[in-house]
Amino acid sequence: MTIYKYAGFWRRLVAYAIDSTIISFIFFILATIATLAFFSGTISGNNSAWLADLANAMSGLSSAIIFIFIFYTSINIAYFTYFHGATGRTPGKMLFGLQVVSADGTPISFGTAFLRAVGYLVSSAMGLNLGFIWIAFDKRKQGWHDKIAGTVVIIREPQNETAGISIPDNPPKESMNQASKPPENNDD
Repeated sequence: MTIYKYAGFWRRLVAYAIDSTIISFIFFILATIATLAFFSGTISGNNSAWLADLANAMSGLSSAIIFIFIFYTSINIAYFTYFHGATGRTPGKMLFGLQVVSADGTPISFGTAFLRAVGYLVSSAMGLNLGFIWIAFDKRKQGWHDKIAGTVVIIREPQNETAGISIPDNPPKESMNQASKPPENNDD
């Protein structure tokens, strides 16, 4: 039976930062497309009316902020649900050899991945991120979102062991002796 270590706070934090960067990039692209579509649709209509609406932009600012928050949160939940449900690994976790599994070590379902993604909202409640900081102090390195979903994050070695090279820690002495000998000259 293989024993895997629990992934610690710092490794998970950097993996999450990578995933957050990817999510922000996706959000920026989708928000740009939505903004362009909105303004091109508005401009093609009544030209004077959209200028008056822009002048009175403060009235719709709070609803726009709520919409942006819901849109960003939806992208976040979809991203983590897809990657954790499909492989247990996001691109950030793949870079650090991490994987989300259930507390008994089995792969998680899309339902569990969704519950864990929604649990991120609890872990980051009120902007304090106490549920994430909890990882540093928990003996199983679980955040509140992990406890809610019944998951743990483990350090898993790369699954494709056929690619690459395997170098032993102590090379055999025979190969070292051959490497130190000068090549024989067979010009006879």
